[in-house]
Amino acid sequence: MSIPNPAEEGTSPVRGTATGPVAALFDAVAITIFVVIGRASHEEGYAPAAFLHTLWPFLVGCAAGWSITYVYAHVRSSDFFGHDFRPDRVVPVGIVIWFCTVTVAMILRFILSQGVAVSFVIVATVTLALFLLGWRAVFAYLGRRAATR
Repeated sequence: MSIPNPAEEGTSPVRGTATGPVAALFDAVAITIFVVIGRASHEEGYAPAAFLHTLWPFLVGCAAGWSITYVYAHVRSSDFFGHDFRPDRVVPVGIVIWFCTVTVAMILRFILSQGVAVSFVIVATVTLALFLLGWRAVFAYLGRRAATR
């Protein structure tokens, strides 16, 4: 009987935290849910091309945030991220990914004339904070709870 490898199961040995690929998937799902809710609230439909037209700027922004956190963590990890880079942390990883997701998406939407009304920017910022930081906060809570048992 072989010993299960936690990395293959989507968690790391540190209190059941999410690994990079799993955390990135959670982020992508959270952004997709945000776009689904937004398109539904404006009755815009779900034609694949139109849906992807709305989705891709946010995914590009998220990828930029992931790239920045990954590179910085591996170059200067002891200064900002500590000695163990964990992509499921709210601070600083989640904050950087959330900020980049919103900022890059809004810049791309502005450049491509997709619309960046102030109300949309506010709603996107708050909703994506809730989604991208929320699952990380839940993981942190569950990790602390498991550690006390």
